[in-house]
Amino acid sequence: MNSPPVILLCVGLLYQTSSAVLMDKLADNKFCADAECSYALSMAVALDDFIAPDCRFINIKKGQMVYVYSKLIPEEGAGVFWSGSVYSERYVDQMGIIGYFPATMVKETHKFKEDTVTIPTTDMDFYCV
Repeated sequence: MNSPPVILLCVGLLYQTSSAVLMDKLADNKFCADAECSYALSMAVALDDFIAPDCRFINIKKGQMVYVYSKLIPEEGAGVFWSGSVYSERYVDQMGIIGYFPATMVKETHKFKEDTVTIPTTDMDFYCV
């Protein structure tokens, strides 16, 4: 029977294609619009270009619209980061990709929700694929 070699081959291929990395946490807690962080808190416009230093972050271009989904609550001495997704007809390939960016790189233009919930971040918030 040839099943065991096929199973081993499949497991080996899955292992080789898995390149996920658990990165350092940027904060222990975050503000969200709901308990799942599935609704946008606000819309913002990028004030300048930002190049993502690693896979936790997203690239944003000056003038690009960004949906803000969460705002990390910074630890003492840490930077202030928000998570979001870009919105632009010119950068359709980036739409829907959620990542972090410095809060100082954007200006909120419209708040969708004033009330927020504070929830703890998890390792999955900083998991890179």
